[in-house]
Amino acid sequence: MREQGEQVYFYSGKLTEEQIIFLSPELVVSYNYSYLIPKNMIQLVKERIVNLHISYLPWNKGADPNFWSFIDDTPKGVTIHKLSEGLDQGDILLQKELFFNEKKETFRTTYESLNQEIVALFTEHFQKIKKQILTPYVQQGAGAYHRRKDLEDFMEGKAIDWDETIYDFKQRMIGSIENSGKEKM
Repeated sequence: MREQGEQVYFYSGKLTEEQIIFLSPELVVSYNYSYLIPKNMIQLVKERIVNLHISYLPWNKGADPNFWSFIDDTPKGVTIHKLSEGLDQGDILLQKELFFNEKKETFRTTYESLNQEIVALFTEHFQKIKKQILTPYVQQGAGAYHRRKDLEDFMEGKAIDWDETIYDFKQRMIGSIENSGKEKM
């Protein structure tokens, strides 16, 4: 954005009303941001706030969207949406669906691809987003939502090898689940 002549402030801490008032931004962009932004903050910037999410909403709202898209076999992609009070529930501005070969790709390579795609989509359409030219549309369907703890529960203390192919990971986990079921009998 700086290359386009924009004044950009990067902040990863918990944003405050005082900061918003002091900066008076034209647009706030949430990308890999760890905090929920409350309704009063959204209203303070007159709803000129978007979220860049590496999932094909409404699928995989919340934490670890890349991981869950493969585990739950849901659509994969990226979404730029207006921020709303509900987590990843805002109206969609732009989306792009992506397809991966699970026998060749890893969680690391797909994560990197998704991040490259969301940055490219945002950069390409930045002026339209900033000028609010795009027509937002409501997300269709319930989709899926996961909390950070869901990944911990799913893995049951096992480590993820982020460089293992997704196919091999799923085969290993299916075998592990089947074996744990037999042990309990």
